[in-house]
Amino acid sequence: MPRIASVAVCVAVVPLDRVTSFATRTVRERHYGLVKVRSAEGIEGLGYCYAGSRAGQVLGSAAADLLAPQLIGEDSLRVEGLWEKLYQETILQGRVGSVMRALSAIDMALWDLNARSVGLPLYRYLGAFAWDGVPAYASGGYYLEGKTPRQLGKEMEGYAKQGYTAVKMKVGCLSPAEEERRVRAAREAIGPDVELMLDANNAWRDLPTALRFMDRFERYGPYWIEEPFSPDDLDNHARLAERIQTSVATGEIEAGRWRFKEILEREAADILQTDATVCGGVTEWRRITATAASYGVTVSPHAWHDIHLHLVATAPNARYVEFFPDDQIVNFRRLIDTQSQFRKGKLLLPKTPGLGFGFDERTIRKYAMKLPGATGPWRIVR
Repeated sequence: MPRIASVAVCVAVVPLDRVTSFATRTVRERHYGLVKVRSAEGIEGLGYCYAGSRAGQVLGSAAADLLAPQLIGEDSLRVEGLWEKLYQETILQGRVGSVMRALSAIDMALWDLNARSVGLPLYRYLGAFAWDGVPAYASGGYYLEGKTPRQLGKEMEGYAKQGYTAVKMKVGCLSPAEEERRVRAAREAIGPDVELMLDANNAWRDLPTALRFMDRFERYGPYWIEEPFSPDDLDNHARLAERIQTSVATGEIEAGRWRFKEILEREAADILQTDATVCGGVTEWRRITATAASYGVTVSPHAWHDIHLHLVATAPNARYVEFFPDDQIVNFRRLIDTQSQFRKGKLLLPKTPGLGFGFDERTIRKYAMKLPGATGPWRIVR
């Protein structure tokens, strides 16, 4: 029996090399929640999540104090039962946000542990749909001081030349005219055959504003408009989806299958961006994606390609993995020892067990936040 002997929790604070902005906020550093679940046989499963730009210690406490003690002595193969046990433990603490992200990281570690225990890559352990690689789009187009539309176009063109058949850029920070210049520069640089995704990061507060921007953008054939409104404003998501030709995408910070069921029933999105590090882990991601399939809705998960390439490879209605070609914006890759490989429009699926990477302990020691009760970078619960 793969009995769980310990759970280790760490929060790593990794600064960005260059302060970066998008429509609604500026990022200087990123906090990551890291988890290791160890079996009595000495096999470790890894999990992780993004904790935000400030309050990583909140997530660390949720993982170490609230959730980890519930796992000790349990059988790691009882994933569904353990998910329910942990979820019940979150009822009073939030069921969303940092608490659910902590649950997501632990659930991921359980699946990773079980896959490593039988020597299979995670996507094969779960039941593969794709076998060698999954489609990926290049994510970039951020606002940097002094960055011109021409420079943005060069960036997007560079991704296309590397073999990406889809690229994404930020919108929503500037005036409609200024944003149109940026979108036009991107489209002219990549040509008509590369998909162009637009990400507004919750920039618009009402439907008339969104329509003003989209009226300018749609002539450039965007594939989707991402997070046009606050994630809680499903009414305007649905109204916008009805009024424009471009697909509406959202869901990257939603948690739990019930919230996604509401998005689907209200037709508030044509594409779900369900994030396994946010929504409740691998277990909940699979439930949500299967439900979306019954509505005929595509899933293209948000960020964190190291887990999502496995999950997209298991789901017939999942299309793209989001991939950041460098570590300047999403710098999680500095914390792991093996990087995903991109070739001819696809991220290659690993052949090694589990997630296919380990944590880089030397780098983690450099960036680890001191957690209460920890004697080093990791707080260990036994």
